[in-house]
Amino acid sequence: MQHQRNFGPAMTLPAHWYHGAEMYEKERRAIFAREWQLVGHLGALREPGSYIATAIAGWRVFVIRDRDGNLRGFHNLCRHRAGPLLDDGAGHCDILRCKYHGWVYDTEGRLRRTPDFGEAAGFDKADFGLFPIHVGTWRGLVFVNLDQDPPPLEQGLGDLVAETAAFPMEDFTGVREVTFDIACNWKTYTDNFVEGYHIPSIHAAFNAVIDFKRFTAEARNRTVIMKAPQRDGSFYGGVWLWRYPNTTLSVFPDGMNTSSILPLDWRRTRLIYNFYFRDTSPAAMTAHEQTIARNCGVVEEDFGICETVQGNLEAGLYDQGPLSPRQEDGVRYFHEMVRDSLAAAG
Repeated sequence: MQHQRNFGPAMTLPAHWYHGAEMYEKERRAIFAREWQLVGHLGALREPGSYIATAIAGWRVFVIRDRDGNLRGFHNLCRHRAGPLLDDGAGHCDILRCKYHGWVYDTEGRLRRTPDFGEAAGFDKADFGLFPIHVGTWRGLVFVNLDQDPPPLEQGLGDLVAETAAFPMEDFTGVREVTFDIACNWKTYTDNFVEGYHIPSIHAAFNAVIDFKRFTAEARNRTVIMKAPQRDGSFYGGVWLWRYPNTTLSVFPDGMNTSSILPLDWRRTRLIYNFYFRDTSPAAMTAHEQTIARNCGVVEEDFGICETVQGNLEAGLYDQGPLSPRQEDGVRYFHEMVRDSLAAAG
């Protein structure tokens, strides 16, 4: 008689994966240096010289529209002594000048001037252009990839592409960016984002306007798709999406928000949210401001529990726990993706 082995429930990642510089450095190289990262919206890059600058797990980068109208991406560091060229955020510049010693580059990344540098034997400006990165656009959103040979952008986006096909994203205009800093590992926050199990305990007002019993979270093709029937008074609608490793996109009536979950170090995470709407008239913006405030309120409700969980993960008693097959398939899938990325990097 053949006996079937019981492997037990899926288990979380070990607690030590959530803290320590060694694991963080592995993730920087295996995940954030190889995956497509959302940096902003094409609306901020309309004219030559317009740019978006940000940081991705310690790498400072920027995307700029060059004088010929092309988008180019670079590491935001001078080849002289690693000084920055641009402050973080969106803006416009007529010249790329290092803020440290004044070296000047053109929008194609070529070194043009080295003021008061002097005559150095064998020095050639052509050898010291900016370090380039790959840039891709999808439905008005701008992504970068730090890898030398990345996969096509839409392949990296997985089922985010199909799940948003019915929504008029190109008709939405960016109206607000909101940044949050939270004292926990980026995976601690992501674990929380990709499941709805905590909604009744943490989000009472949100729980009151959805049918939690019919909440679903489906994990497939680099994406977790979360849905729940809406009751009267809900400001949510459409679908809530997460794309590996750290992009979120939620669509609600006549608008959407996106976010990037960006590690600052192994125990600090920055969330960069952007809100977009179809109708940006003054009359419509009054209601939109309320939607933004209510969305941000729900986001902030997670911070206390995530920071407490982070402390417990670091305390040294807890190691792993079982994952609910009904409620936490998104967490299981995220953990599988992290394991696979680290294994592929060797």
